[in-house]
Amino acid sequence: MGMGISHQLHPVSCPCPCPAQNAAAWGKLPDPSEAGMSGGDMAKPLLGRRTVDNDPNLVPTAGHTIGVLGSGDFARSLANRLTFSGFKVVVGSRNPKRKASLFPLAAEVTFQADAVKKTDIIFVAVFREHYSMLCELSDVLTGKILVDVSNNTEMNLHKESNAEYLASLFPTCTVVKGFNVISAWTLQSGPRDGNKQVLICSDNQEAKRTVAEIIRVMGFSPVDMGSLSSACEIENIPLRLLPAWKIPVFLALGLFLCFFTYNLVRQVIHPYIREQKNKFYKIPIEVVNTTLPCVAYVMLSLVYLPGVLAALLQLYRGTKYRRFPDWLDQWLQHRKQIGLLSFFCAALHAVYSLALPMRRSHRYQLIETAVKQAMEKKPDVWIEEEVWRMEMYISFGIIALGLLSLLAITSLPSIANSLNWREFSFVQSTLGFIALVISTLHTLTYGWTRAFDENQYKFYLPPTYTLTLLVPCTVILAKVFFLLPCVRQRLLRIRRGWEKGRYVKFTLPSATGEFSSGETSSNV
Repeated sequence: MGMGISHQLHPVSCPCPCPAQNAAAWGKLPDPSEAGMSGGDMAKPLLGRRTVDNDPNLVPTAGHTIGVLGSGDFARSLANRLTFSGFKVVVGSRNPKRKASLFPLAAEVTFQADAVKKTDIIFVAVFREHYSMLCELSDVLTGKILVDVSNNTEMNLHKESNAEYLASLFPTCTVVKGFNVISAWTLQSGPRDGNKQVLICSDNQEAKRTVAEIIRVMGFSPVDMGSLSSACEIENIPLRLLPAWKIPVFLALGLFLCFFTYNLVRQVIHPYIREQKNKFYKIPIEVVNTTLPCVAYVMLSLVYLPGVLAALLQLYRGTKYRRFPDWLDQWLQHRKQIGLLSFFCAALHAVYSLALPMRRSHRYQLIETAVKQAMEKKPDVWIEEEVWRMEMYISFGIIALGLLSLLAITSLPSIANSLNWREFSFVQSTLGFIALVISTLHTLTYGWTRAFDENQYKFYLPPTYTLTLLVPCTVILAKVFFLLPCVRQRLLRIRRGWEKGRYVKFTLPSATGEFSSGETSSNV
């Protein structure tokens, strides 16, 4: 995945060189056989907006008094974090005596009107339906900065955002939307154990800069989302349920249903129709366990396949400055989720495999096999080839699962942020491709020579593992193709800015001393 590809995916928000510590880790690496990188790390805006720049004219706000209206869970966590960050906190409550014990001792808990009078910056930590109860404080709130931290229970529940509604109730105040994407747990534990970004928006730049400075002192990163009209978008963010996982999950479920149906026909339906044997007991464990590695293997190959397609597209176009098709761009951006789902299926496969000998049916089969051997007087049933096959099969599976675990761990932001770009790319690209190769060896040792046994083709259907080899082997062969010196050099030149069809004219002196015109292709 070339560094240059990131520019055409995110031409504004992805500077060069791109940060390595990326939450979307799977497959986004500078590999010769892959292209395209959707940038983004914990220090970059969630929605592609600019971060609030440090202003040298800002007066540090640590030690200043900040008000908090409300006594709920979020208000308590906010008061704790502000106190620990060096601010003086005054909490406004309708029942200060009853609520005082819930807040830190350093915080002053008093009535709402008294709290408002003691500070110019007030966090409004109450629900939208309680905003009207603050109207009696409108006189003392004049000229104050109100930071709205509320969220809705449903997306677009109201025609206007909570922050805009608050601004309409208090037109003499300046409203800043912020902290609604930060949970109470994150405020208590600090930015190390949660998202560091705090999205803010307001129509007043000075108020926004003041709140941004408070955010920095608290240890978080402010992200400027523009005017107060962006508040609706910010308030919808915490209500979205795994938006980046929808496509990968449907893809995994689709693959699981396809392979499950295929294995059901081969392992259960075929013996029931052809031999009148009831093997429906295999459905909960054995059929599922045969399906899970197929899904994990194919999903892992789908992490690296879009990079291969992107590289081929670059070679065909002879430039890195043309955008990829939307479907390929989306595919590139979902590689982390696809990779994590691959690891999830592989982990389930390992657990199911360990549970196979625990089944009652397996014990019956062992006893039946032992009785048959005793009746046939076969004291030695050792088959050297099968022993070696199973030893290698299990060994390759353990190594592949270990590498997948490493890839999954390094995709976590807390781990990825501790790695430099070279370390990150080595783990995600080099070790990721090695995991794909070892998974292929794991699949091949499982199949061994049975692919050439006609008895394995039930209903004339090939064994399942032969179908799973199609996409991964295509990716591996493409990787080998990209390693060829001529291909590798051309792809490297393209990623460094060279474009096919661009020429520059120059003049060379001839043997007679006269100058002649010539042209050459530009690789700049």
